[in-house]
Amino acid sequence: MQNKPWLKNYDQGVPHSIEYPAIPLFGLLEESAKKYPERVCTIFKGAETSYKEMDDYANRLAAAFHGLGIKKGDRVGLFMPNTPQFVMAYYGLLKAGAVVVATNPLYTEREIIYQVNDAGVEHMVLMTNNYEKVKAIQDQTRIKQIIVTNLKEALPPVTRILFTLLKEKKSGFRVTLRDNDVWMPDLLEKYSAEDRPELDITPQDTALFQYRGGPTGISKGVVASHEAVVANSCQIASWNPTAIEGAEIICMAIPLYHVYGMVAGLNYGLLIGATFVMVPDPRNMTDVLENLSKYKATIYPGVPAMYNAINNNEAVAAGKYDLSSVKFCISGSAALLRETKLKFEEITGGNLVEGYGLSEAPTASHCNPVVGDNRPGSIGLPLPDVECKVVDLEDGVTELAPGEIGELLLKGPQVMKGYHNMPTETENALRDGWLYTGDIVYMDEDGYFYIVDRKKELIKPGGFQVWPREIEEVLATHPKIFEAGVAGIPDADSGEAVKAWIVFNPGESATKEEILEFCRKDLARYKVPKQIEFVEELPRSTVGKILRRELVRMHKEEVA
Repeated sequence: MQNKPWLKNYDQGVPHSIEYPAIPLFGLLEESAKKYPERVCTIFKGAETSYKEMDDYANRLAAAFHGLGIKKGDRVGLFMPNTPQFVMAYYGLLKAGAVVVATNPLYTEREIIYQVNDAGVEHMVLMTNNYEKVKAIQDQTRIKQIIVTNLKEALPPVTRILFTLLKEKKSGFRVTLRDNDVWMPDLLEKYSAEDRPELDITPQDTALFQYRGGPTGISKGVVASHEAVVANSCQIASWNPTAIEGAEIICMAIPLYHVYGMVAGLNYGLLIGATFVMVPDPRNMTDVLENLSKYKATIYPGVPAMYNAINNNEAVAAGKYDLSSVKFCISGSAALLRETKLKFEEITGGNLVEGYGLSEAPTASHCNPVVGDNRPGSIGLPLPDVECKVVDLEDGVTELAPGEIGELLLKGPQVMKGYHNMPTETENALRDGWLYTGDIVYMDEDGYFYIVDRKKELIKPGGFQVWPREIEEVLATHPKIFEAGVAGIPDADSGEAVKAWIVFNPGESATKEEILEFCRKDLARYKVPKQIEFVEELPRSTVGKILRRELVRMHKEEVA
């Protein structure tokens, strides 16, 4: 798309193109440590770590990892929630030349085995409460050594004592290391920053393997270079002209092991010298709200479910928490409803804008303007240096006009190298320099993009094309419905049928016929769900995305 109609709608101060620093990813920490040495980098339960201290920890860990035999290019697992130790280990590994493989702490043993074996992980850095889980499956992997840290090490002195006395053993944080496993505090004590090895780490080297789920449930390891993550961090930073370098406070509740939190939270925040208030569990709304209020957070990256939780919180409604410091939030992972946006903005006085991204790029490619025109239902405009086009679903080549529905293609400095050990999938996704996203979209005349649905989640009842998202949005307007998930299920008559799973608002109920009648008012006959199931909750990913493949699996188990 040569004319790039979106450029005319950029906020004032947002550049059309960026000059990217030719530095490895850990250079973001080093630069901010030079500019803001005494500024607080992380706050955790009241304990503060400055930028100078965080860079020193990362350097010492880089030396320690080198001493343990970790070489440039080795893939190392990082298995912990949002804590200061995640930050120091993440950048310590990068400084040691390692490739970070961040693993979801909620993973089951089966999921851990698959990911670490696929990545070729031989060392793992984790929190003590996950130690026994990994030891139980170690003999089914190539893991030869585990580096262990305890939550209490990040706590203030008084809290640390209370945690040790009352909670450590009960909550699974007290463990006895076996074999040749080592404690991270011992490594930090043994090595100095001056011991860090001198390595030739270039921007083109691989920084991350970021695993993402596929429609079949098989995770793909997205391979991202240092320069790709740096570029995307710069793009995100340029998009918010209201941010003040060295002054912002980010409530870091979105998981850091997920590419969204890792790039749009951590690396973006380091680039602008922000302070991170660490929240290990985004579902603990009391912890989230107390941190937002106490530390006067200005930025809160999240997903719609997180903003809804604040909007519907009784303590917030009662005025218990002052959230007026919040000025900028990006919502991703799922569609942001207009009602959610407006209510959150009313509560905080800040701006909540919907964005879009995917692990392959490596997180953000589009976003609504922070100050300018936010269009309901839109994922916004392409970020600086992001090229986009919409192509025909059948041939994958013919470029479509504004308003026509097709697959979104991307090109830009943040796009992945490919999928690890998946050459066919890489060839399918990267063609002639373009990333085929698998997302079905259209663009309006002004360059705003709108997600219709995932290409692989398209439902085809009797040959028609049905987008689950469209039906979910209609159902969400029903006054008794809290949320809904829609997916295609096998059907003997039409090949595939539309099924809706519905969660009611507290105290509400309705008949299936009532729901169907509501749908018939706004949906074509072939789009109306053939089956409806009422459920207590919908299966979600760790960042709040409805797992439609899990809904289908649940259905198949029920009818088996």
